[in-house]
Amino acid sequence: MDLPILYCDEHLVAFAKPSGLLVHRGWGDDAVTLVDLVRERFSDAIHPVHRLDRGTSGVIVVARSGEAAARVQASFERGEAEKCYLALVRGIAPEEGLVDHPIPRREDGPRVPAVTAFRRRFAVSAATAIDLPAPVQRCSLVEARPRTGRLHQVRRHLKHVNHPLIGDANYGKGDLNRLFRAAVGLGRLALHAASLDFVHPFSGARLHLEAPLPDDLVEPFTRLGIPASAWA
Repeated sequence: MDLPILYCDEHLVAFAKPSGLLVHRGWGDDAVTLVDLVRERFSDAIHPVHRLDRGTSGVIVVARSGEAAARVQASFERGEAEKCYLALVRGIAPEEGLVDHPIPRREDGPRVPAVTAFRRRFAVSAATAIDLPAPVQRCSLVEARPRTGRLHQVRRHLKHVNHPLIGDANYGKGDLNRLFRAAVGLGRLALHAASLDFVHPFSGARLHLEAPLPDDLVEPFTRLGIPASAWA
């Protein structure tokens, strides 16, 4: 499986994760995970420092030592990382908004404070999605910036404001997901971790990592009439 490297030094490696790849076996029983693929390339003890859901593509960072992992995770816990996601959601989302709604940190855990800022980058309409079914013509490309790190935070929060992600089997609508798949070929969760900013655990330099939008989102977005400038 193609796993492009976005950044690499003696402490950290960042990759552009494809949709459908599990990060590590603790979240499922897949035969191959991202950690397995990384260990084939690097002999170090690999430590994922954050998580991306199986269906989410984009920037993911792994540490090449336990100390590096602990430092980066502590920085993330202090809220010092800036994460930017792109999401295709149902309906015409507001121009911008702030969701302040507690959700669990882990499955079956207690609800804890969680905040996500979002803004609409593009509204799909009949004028852009020509000759597509009416339900497909009402969706939005949204930029989401979670200020906390909770389980399925972006997905839960956008559903909370009545704009669930397209392709989301847990929080979306199955019939709408199937319609988007048939109409524009969107067969995955429409969530992409576009960029991640954080401080390097040893040098103190500010790192800005970006993952380009993958083809399995570029093609459906193009068919919906979403211009490349909206996701760049």
